[in-house]
Amino acid sequence: MSVTVRVPAKVNVQLAVAAARPDGFHDLANVFLAVGLHDEVTVTPAEELRVTCEGPDAAQVPLDRTNLAARAALALAGRYGIEPAVHLHIAKDIPVAGGMAGGSADGAGALLACDTLWGTGASREELLDICAELGSDVPFSLVGGAALGTGRGEKLRPLDVGGDFSWVFAMAERGLSTPAVFREFDRLTEGLDVPEPVASEALLDALAKGDPEALAAAVSNDLQPAALSLFPELADTLAAGSAAGALAGLVSGSGPTTAFLARDAGAAVKIADALRASGTCRAVRTASGPVPGATVIGA
Repeated sequence: MSVTVRVPAKVNVQLAVAAARPDGFHDLANVFLAVGLHDEVTVTPAEELRVTCEGPDAAQVPLDRTNLAARAALALAGRYGIEPAVHLHIAKDIPVAGGMAGGSADGAGALLACDTLWGTGASREELLDICAELGSDVPFSLVGGAALGTGRGEKLRPLDVGGDFSWVFAMAERGLSTPAVFREFDRLTEGLDVPEPVASEALLDALAKGDPEALAAAVSNDLQPAALSLFPELADTLAAGSAAGALAGLVSGSGPTTAFLARDAGAAVKIADALRASGTCRAVRTASGPVPGATVIGA
């Protein structure tokens, strides 16, 4: 009588950001890569909708109806006239407020889990439509792998990846608000000619060839200056990862997690050890990608 879905974190290997639109959102060219840090969302029939959470930093996760997992259950139930009487339990392993789409992952995981539990028969396109209503990163959490996101990031084109890429992620001492980072981006670029966001052909080619050195030369994040402006200490973490031999280092999404591309899994372990010893971050994890999106692992 329960369904469990595993759903991955993401790293943005390119995040190109346009100036703010009239609606306040920003057009993006967002190259997502799903990596092997996962949350698990379990749904079980209950008397009413409720959310529980366990794992690192679980105390920071809202347990009311603002949680994306709860919003996903409500959205699917509303479309199919179902009473959303389920217990949503989130087992966290993706950093909270870390720029790795942990909340979005939980939304996608809850959506797939509820769809499976209730047997709605919703099409993939309908699930993706609900995901897009929930948030810009939620559709990618459902599909995983690698993809180019345009619009707000919710319009996805799958990308070919020719190999496995090894990453090291350094978790910061505190979180960063995504809206605050975008506001800082707007402040820093006010009056400037911000180009339209376009995916880097060199980066897409590096992904397709599975070439970590070429990918390292092409990664970029237009939000990084804003994240560093709000959280200057992240520069120390980036410097420590570079000194440890990372091919490239960048802020992941809106931050504050920093992501380091390694030559291979062995190099990732050495970089992780150096970052732990540097005193510039709270915790360090290694992972590789791409990995699949939201997947039912128990029903």
